[in-house]
Amino acid sequence: MRLGAAAQTTLARPATLSGFGVHDGKPARLTLAPAAAGAGVVFNVAGADIVADWRVVDATQLRTRLSAEGASVSTVEHLLAALAGLGVDNALVEVEGDEIPAMDGSAEAFVSAIDEAGVAPLPAPRAYLRVVSPVRVSDGACWAELTPATAGLRLDVEIAFGGRIGRQRRALDLTPESFRLELARARTFGFLRDAERLWRAGLALGASLENTVVLDGESVLNPQGLRYADEFVRHKMLDVVGDLALAGAPIIGVFRSYRGGHALNLALIQAAMREGAFVLTGARSAAAASSLRTSP
Repeated sequence: MRLGAAAQTTLARPATLSGFGVHDGKPARLTLAPAAAGAGVVFNVAGADIVADWRVVDATQLRTRLSAEGASVSTVEHLLAALAGLGVDNALVEVEGDEIPAMDGSAEAFVSAIDEAGVAPLPAPRAYLRVVSPVRVSDGACWAELTPATAGLRLDVEIAFGGRIGRQRRALDLTPESFRLELARARTFGFLRDAERLWRAGLALGASLENTVVLDGESVLNPQGLRYADEFVRHKMLDVVGDLALAGAPIIGVFRSYRGGHALNLALIQAAMREGAFVLTGARSAAAASSLRTSP
């Protein structure tokens, strides 16, 4: 089923994955399970339900973390990207631990789990957030924006780093096919020089060559090298798909960014909601429509 299909979807059956958190380094396990129409993506952590929603994001440094009802779940972006990229609207994610397992640092394992579970249509129409007016946020030279489009979501992302990465730019129209082929296997990346600083901050404690592309100066330390020459910008696009899923419905518009990241992606959603840049089309349910309102 394509992202433009009119019916909502969920998983046909459960699927389970396990691994370690890239930031806390602890064992992590999750089960993806079907959910009813209008539910959206809900994380169940220690008995608390945390809806994948932009208003419950409480951390964006190197990952996206959600918190509600005294519980939290971290590093949700790759899983949310896989669900959104493959057009899954509703899912229950039962999490054992505080962080989604890193797997190999990409969304490939989550795509495989969704394929194992299967995607099933639901007897309810899908809602979309159509961009009706441009909105832009910036932080110094870094910026992100949404502009209107006639159909679907187009991504145009540019990054700029020193050394081996340099400047990379890529654009694509998001469909399940393009997500699978172009983005799903792109891994998170980091710099060896930053390791001790991140460890002191309680981050990247589980990072390794098994789940992160590690750069040391001009060298990629992973024995197998890169999966794509521009794997770095592809991974940033993967993160964008996951972060934009927190808006609450698939977006119809054009997303562009330069040197963006989780914080700017969230700020862009907040600005779009605050400025009325979105119009909700279709309908999930009264509850879902209510969830897409701006915060007071």
